[in-house]
Amino acid sequence: MATITTRTVEYPADGLTMIGHLALPAGVDRRPAVLIGPEGPGLNDFQRGRADALAELGYVALAFDLHGGRWFTDPEEMLARCMPLLADPDRLRDIGHAALDVLLAEPRTDPDRIAAVGYGTGGAVVLELGRDGVELRAIATVNAMTTGRPGEAARIRCPVWAGVGSEDPIMPPAQRDAFAAEMQAAGVDWRLVVYGGAVHAFHHPTVDQTVLPGVGYHPRHAQRAWRDVVNLLAECLPVAP
Repeated sequence: MATITTRTVEYPADGLTMIGHLALPAGVDRRPAVLIGPEGPGLNDFQRGRADALAELGYVALAFDLHGGRWFTDPEEMLARCMPLLADPDRLRDIGHAALDVLLAEPRTDPDRIAAVGYGTGGAVVLELGRDGVELRAIATVNAMTTGRPGEAARIRCPVWAGVGSEDPIMPPAQRDAFAAEMQAAGVDWRLVVYGGAVHAFHHPTVDQTVLPGVGYHPRHAQRAWRDVVNLLAECLPVAP
């Protein structure tokens, strides 16, 4: 296992002090970098671990914050915070740009080689960065096939990969179809993988919190989705030996 270093980073966004997790690969050279957006409850050790895993593969990785350091265990509190965010693309973009600025300020980051991976609400953030014309090498989302304002997907300049559970009640077939239609109309290089039998947040291990109906962990598909994300990065953002 490669030696990595990690540190907590604080930065302002959405009127809050965000607390992100930065993971750096071994060495001192510039490396390709990945933004990682967490699901609706917020940033926890699971997504911090994803940043660490990407650093072990040779990427600079920043798992960004959504809620000023909070992790919501109450679904109603989480929805009260996330639903207004999801209805406001400009707020999502501001959160994404603030995290991107932190990543770009890291001397190890190659500013010309950045990708973004997002889960749930964090996936909506990274999609809005693409719709805002940010130069990314790839965008990957899991459980986050949000659609944007008409025509803005044409500003996405990189491949987009999306993964979703077939039984996800939050991202049902109609939502998949709308997302696919938006990407296709915009001429985006897009892919959609439907994981059979999985529900919402199938990628995230069970934690000590109350969850909504239609939310649950699927270990096999979680591993498959992670491999799909890593393969996308290897294709679009390869790490030099």
